[in-house]
Amino acid sequence: MVEFESSWIRHLGFDDNAKQSRHNGPSSGLVHEKKVINEMRNAGQAFLVMLMSSFGYSAEELRMLAPYIRQFDLNRLAEENGHYNTEDIFRILPPPRQGPFAEDPRWRTSKKTSYYTPPSSPDYMEGFYCFGPSKPPMQMTPNEQALWTSHLHTPVIFNHHTPIEINSSTIQHVDLNPITSTPKGAANEERVLILTPLRDAAPYLEQHFDLLSQLTYPHHLIDLAFLVGDSTDDTMALLAQELKRVQTQTAEDIPFRSVMIVEKDFGVTLAQSVEDRHGFAAQGPRRKAMGRARNYLLSAALKPEHSWVYWRDVDIKDSPRKIIEDFIAHDRDILVPNIWFHRYENNVDIEGRFDYNSWQESEQGLKLAAGLDKDVVLAEGYKEYQTGRTYMARMGDWRENKDVEIPLDGIGGVNILVKADVHRSGINFPCYAFENQAETEGFAKMAKRAGYGVYGLPNYVVWHIDTEEKPGNA
Repeated sequence: MVEFESSWIRHLGFDDNAKQSRHNGPSSGLVHEKKVINEMRNAGQAFLVMLMSSFGYSAEELRMLAPYIRQFDLNRLAEENGHYNTEDIFRILPPPRQGPFAEDPRWRTSKKTSYYTPPSSPDYMEGFYCFGPSKPPMQMTPNEQALWTSHLHTPVIFNHHTPIEINSSTIQHVDLNPITSTPKGAANEERVLILTPLRDAAPYLEQHFDLLSQLTYPHHLIDLAFLVGDSTDDTMALLAQELKRVQTQTAEDIPFRSVMIVEKDFGVTLAQSVEDRHGFAAQGPRRKAMGRARNYLLSAALKPEHSWVYWRDVDIKDSPRKIIEDFIAHDRDILVPNIWFHRYENNVDIEGRFDYNSWQESEQGLKLAAGLDKDVVLAEGYKEYQTGRTYMARMGDWRENKDVEIPLDGIGGVNILVKADVHRSGINFPCYAFENQAETEGFAKMAKRAGYGVYGLPNYVVWHIDTEEKPGNA
């Protein structure tokens, strides 16, 4: 029979419990006290031997389980001569590490290792709460000691915080913290969303998809989204045809990750002729309608996984294949290129300047805006409003360093790269007069008001179709 040393018994708390029990029984002096201690010690000895022989605990395990063993009622243990209700053992003690009972399903917990943490470890108390007196025993009055010791056991709640597992298809967890926009977008596999609003765009769709297919940014990281609205031609059918052509390509680097088509009519009836679209009287209503279309498309297509939003008009004639990588490398919140067009006169390309909506503000422009009604939209490039602004279209040369940057206060919408978090922060395209600007120019004003950087690349040229506008209209 295994004999346990007196110090070992004291370590398990049997002597302390024996001494405490004398306060609960009749006091007959020193003889009675010694008798009670001996009975408790013998009962504890028998109980420990039973745990080792019947349940397979080792002596070292019992030493580590001292806080649990102290929960047993030693008065009852002494009365039953070391025998204990098996259900209480399964309820109070963790299972032994080895032996026939190690995997018994009746154990209250199967977490073996965490319960063998030595009591001296700082992590020991992390698994449960102990309820005890609010002051040391030496500072308690006799009445307080009697009140506390009458409880006999300190209640312990194990694993009070059980893991919460969600298995409902109606609950979705979105973590935006890992979504970043860095200068190494492709290497970091950052997703790009390309957005294109369409209205009566049938003549341009084939060329648009030819250019998209040539983009060198990994196509499996690119999502496409289109908004078709107020069209009177066959835009929707041709869009579907072109998407089928591109997305069913057998070459792995051609199809894009996904495509979304949004249909929304805004009641726009303005004709698409040059005179109607670019006439001065049409600019306010037209720019507001375009801003609304962009916002609808953005709200429908932007997903949590997107790092960049690339706005690209359908009537681009030509652009560099690496334009996404080139723009991402600048690490700017909002970035636009210079927009020109090819026009040949006497067999010479005049390299016409197209987009005068990318500009730097002037004192004359600020003074003019200050005198206008807040609901008036300033239409840039018309003689009715002389703003004195500096236009990026009149700067630059595509033969020079394409990475030269300039700060801008207004931007055009032909080609814009935006960090997705700018849009997530609420910066969109005003379909109303914001600081007397709307749509893309209002977008730039709003972004700068919010503290974001707006920049242009005067030497980086994207070529627009020639709309054959009269010289001087812009």
